[in-house]
Amino acid sequence: MEFDLYWLLLGLPFAFLLGWMASRVDLRQLKREDRASPQAYFKGLNLLLNEQQDKAIDAFIEAVQHDPGASDLHFALGNLFRRRGEYERAIRVHQHLLARADIERDARERAQHALAQDFMKAGLFDRAEEAFKALEGTAFTTDARLALLSLHERSRNWHPAIEVARQLESAGTGSFAQRMAHHWCEIAQEADARGRGEEAEQALKRAREAAPQAARPLVIQGQRQLRLGQPAAALAAWDELMALQPLAFALVAQDYAKAALACGATETALTKLEGLYTQAPNVEVLNAVNLLQPDAGVRRQGLISHLMSQPSLSAAQGLIRERLSSHVPLGETEIEGLQKALTTAAKPLQRYRCAACGFESQHYFWQCPGCQGWDTYPPRKLEEQ
Repeated sequence: MEFDLYWLLLGLPFAFLLGWMASRVDLRQLKREDRASPQAYFKGLNLLLNEQQDKAIDAFIEAVQHDPGASDLHFALGNLFRRRGEYERAIRVHQHLLARADIERDARERAQHALAQDFMKAGLFDRAEEAFKALEGTAFTTDARLALLSLHERSRNWHPAIEVARQLESAGTGSFAQRMAHHWCEIAQEADARGRGEEAEQALKRAREAAPQAARPLVIQGQRQLRLGQPAAALAAWDELMALQPLAFALVAQDYAKAALACGATETALTKLEGLYTQAPNVEVLNAVNLLQPDAGVRRQGLISHLMSQPSLSAAQGLIRERLSSHVPLGETEIEGLQKALTTAAKPLQRYRCAACGFESQHYFWQCPGCQGWDTYPPRKLEEQ
């Protein structure tokens, strides 16, 4: 026993010395790694600021290798991959973060949100939808719902879009009434295309309930009634449109005149159109007036007055047509050539342009095909803006 105690006492100093030396080695190695990680991180940040993304990615990868537990470095790397369009690599980075057991709740939610954005950018809409839904009840709930709303609209899933819009409105994010009205209008048009008239009617009713001041439900309602051979009902819908949204009425002004001719309400319709034109001069409304105006002299004078106050190629073209029809003593060949030239010159201006992104089209869109925005098209064509 004495022998064992003797050797124990003799070995204690050596054990202490060996432990101290090992700790010093570990500390020096740890310090070297700590110095290497920030150095690589700041190098990557500097390269990123200088817009050298390839070299920045290499630097961040080096930093992550030195410190695999640093979640911020992983986020920086994943975001870089996404910005460069390398979505698969971004997805792997964020999935790696989610798979870690030691990650904090805030970082996990942040990784989930980043992963959902990766899927969205990559065009993996089904997986993006699942990823955004997983963020319900987190700090990213509102962002996720807004992304889901955009995703449903792009996929033309109108009923889920309406539900998400209601959730956003209930949470106090803002008013989505106008947007929901457009969703219901899309449902109505799809139902009409499938021959489900009652379903279309109900959808239009829901659109009016969602946004009573919206123009589109009334436009579609009148168009439906006219197609169904009920011009009087079409006039009733468009009369309401004329009162609520006089500028948007220009979209159906000539159809309004045709409906009035079909049901024998020419005089009443002409009076209303003339009143609207006085209130808000518009070449489409003027053309509708001229469809109902039997006096050629009055039609010609109206076109001249419009050209004086609001010069437009469309009005000039209409005036030429009137002059031709009234046999004004000008050479017919010259007039026809002038009309053709005016038509060619007017064509690029007879378009609608999105106020948000500038996308132009000969047809009016309630949702811009370019930027996906709603109600971004002014109801006036370029030549009148």
